[in-house]
Amino acid sequence: SYQLKLAEKGYWCYDFSLPMLVLHALYMGTSRRLKSWLRKCPKKQITTLDTHDGIGVVDVIDLLNQDEIDKTIEHLYEKGSNIKRTYSGPEYQNLDVYQVNCTYYSALGCNDDAYLTARTIQFFTPGIPQVYYVGLLAGENDIQLVESTRLGRNINRHNYTLEEVATEVKKPAVQRLLKLMEFRNSYPAFNGEFNLFKSKDHELILEWCHKKHVATAYIDVKSYNTKITYTDPVASR
Repeated sequence: SYQLKLAEKGYWCYDFSLPMLVLHALYMGTSRRLKSWLRKCPKKQITTLDTHDGIGVVDVIDLLNQDEIDKTIEHLYEKGSNIKRTYSGPEYQNLDVYQVNCTYYSALGCNDDAYLTARTIQFFTPGIPQVYYVGLLAGENDIQLVESTRLGRNINRHNYTLEEVATEVKKPAVQRLLKLMEFRNSYPAFNGEFNLFKSKDHELILEWCHKKHVATAYIDVKSYNTKITYTDPVASR
């Protein structure tokens, strides 16, 4: 509600609802709640899946019901690559009950296809995409750092060396993400109009159009199968 009120005044805002809505869609295999948000979300927004803080929970109140929120959090702890509930509690200097400390890649069980599906949803959502540095490198939970510092949020704040960056950037998930980012940053359709098409409960069809340029993402949130098609006006195809 805060973001929508800001948008009514013409201000830019952050879409902190998207991270939990995408997790809910990919965990439960249904896009119904996510579609509802995409139909009404602000157009002047910065989209996120991850930040230097945890994955926000309070932002999806009224977009997911309490049972859906609880089930999403349960799946997050099941999928979250060694994550413990204590990392988001007072024992680890975290008194904010409205977030879960976990990297987004770990939250998706370090599944490359699920992760690229999530990023495709983000990049086709109205707004300007923001990718956190750990997410850029498909980083996993830093258990050693969080245990040594006793600060829950450090699980998503790995201190990469230059050597680590050089290695991590070669990972298949990162290479796929970089190609997706290049497409999102350079293809003219994203300067145009956004369309959300009717589709089955486990599917998303998202499209951007600008003059003769059209980009369409076909996404299956149950199988993590994602396909992007786009027109090439120069080649007339």
